Amino acid sequence: MRSQIYSLGIWPWHWNVTPWPVVAFQSLLTAYVLWLVLRSIVPRQTMMRYLILLALLSAFTSLSWYSSLIMPDILGPVLYLCIYLLVFARDSLTRTDHVALFLIACWAVASHATHLMLAGGLCVLLVLLLALRRPFMQARWKAVGEVALIVVLAAAAQLALNDYLYGEPSLNGDRPPFLMARIIADGPGRWYLEKHCPAVKFAICDHVHDLPSDPDVFLWGANGIWQNTDDESAQRLTQEEMPFVLATLRAYPRQQLARSAIAFWQQLAVFGLYDLDASDVVSDEYDSVFPGGRPHYLRSRQAQNTLPLEFFTSVGNWAIIVSILMICALAPLLWRKRSARLVGLTVVILSTVIANALVTGPLSMVEDRFQSRVIWLLSFLAGLFVMVWLDRRQGVRGAGNPAREI
Repeated sequence: MRSQIYSLGIWPWHWNVTPWPVVAFQSLLTAYVLWLVLRSIVPRQTMMRYLILLALLSAFTSLSWYSSLIMPDILGPVLYLCIYLLVFARDSLTRTDHVALFLIACWAVASHATHLMLAGGLCVLLVLLLALRRPFMQARWKAVGEVALIVVLAAAAQLALNDYLYGEPSLNGDRPPFLMARIIADGPGRWYLEKHCPAVKFAICDHVHDLPSDPDVFLWGANGIWQNTDDESAQRLTQEEMPFVLATLRAYPRQQLARSAIAFWQQLAVFGLYDLDASDVVSDEYDSVFPGGRPHYLRSRQAQNTLPLEFFTSVGNWAIIVSILMICALAPLLWRKRSARLVGLTVVILSTVIANALVTGPLSMVEDRFQSRVIWLLSFLAGLFVMVWLDRRQGVRGAGNPAREI
C-alpha cells in the first residue's frame, strides 16, 4: 500500500536500528529547499531572515511536526517548492542545487500517489498559463518540460517497481479500495448497491446490509469490511472498484458531486495535529522494524498520548488565520511591482493547497493530516510577503534620503 520508493529512500538512514536519523534527514532536506526558495525571493539579509522565519514556522505551524513524521507527507510541500524553483528561479540555482532538486523531486513524486497527482496537475496548470501567455510565464517551456519529465520518470519507476514486486505494473501497488469506501460512505454507492445488487453481483454486495457510513471504518475498523475479508474477496473488491464507482456516478452524478464538494470544503478547513497521536499499528510492529526499541517507544509522550496536540493545533489555526490576512493585505501592494518569482511561488502554493484538499477529501476521507501537511506553506508565503514588502518600503525611504544616496 505504501510507496516502496519512499522506504528505499529512508532505509540508509535507519538500517533498522533507530528512526532518529530519518527525522534529521527529512528536516535537513526541508530546511535546504526552504533556504533556496527564500534566497530566490529575498536577496538581502538572507541568512538572518531565514533563521527567524524557520524558527517561527517550526514553533507556530505544522512544519516541524510533519518533517519529524516518518512518512512521505513532508515530501509533498517540498516537491511543490522544488517545482517552483525549477520553473521560476532556475537562474538562482547552482548546478549542484539543480541536480539535487531534480533528484529530490523525483523521489518526492514517487513517494506518494497524491504527490504524483498534484505534480501532474501542476504541470497542466503551468502549460495552460504558458498557452495563455501570462507575463510571469514567459520563456519557461523548457523548465515546465523538465518538471513533466520528472513526473514521467517517477511514474515509470513506480510502475516498474510494482511490476517487479507484485507481477503487475501499478502506480499505487497493493492498495485498499479507497474510492469504493468513499462513495459508499457518501451515500450514492450505498443507494446503487441496494437497488442493483441482485443484478450486478459485485463482491461488495455480500455486505450490502452492513455497509459503514465512515470510510475509515470500512477500511481500517476492527470490524470493517476490508480488515475482515479473505484474500480472494479482497482481490475481487479491488478489481471491481472502478466498475462500481463508474456505475454509481452514472446513476447519481449530481448527488455524488454535491457530496464530493462538501468533502472538499471540509478537508480545506481541517488541518489539526490530532492524527499524530498513538497508533496501535506502530506499537505492534515496532519490534519487527527496530528490534529492542519498543520499550523506549512506549515510554514516549506520543505512545502515552500526552503530546500537546490540542494546544499546538490551536496555535497553528491562529497562525494560518493571521497568514491569510497578511497575504490578503500585502498582495495588492506587492502586485504593483510584481516579480515573476513571487507571482510564480504564489500560484504554486495556493493551487497546491487547494488541490490537495480536492484530491484527498473527496477521493479518500477527510482527515486533519491530509491538509495539515501542506497548510504551513501559507505561513511561509506570508513570511516572504512581509520580507519583500519591508525591502520595498526601505528602498522607497532610501531613495528619498540624500545622505543614504551618497
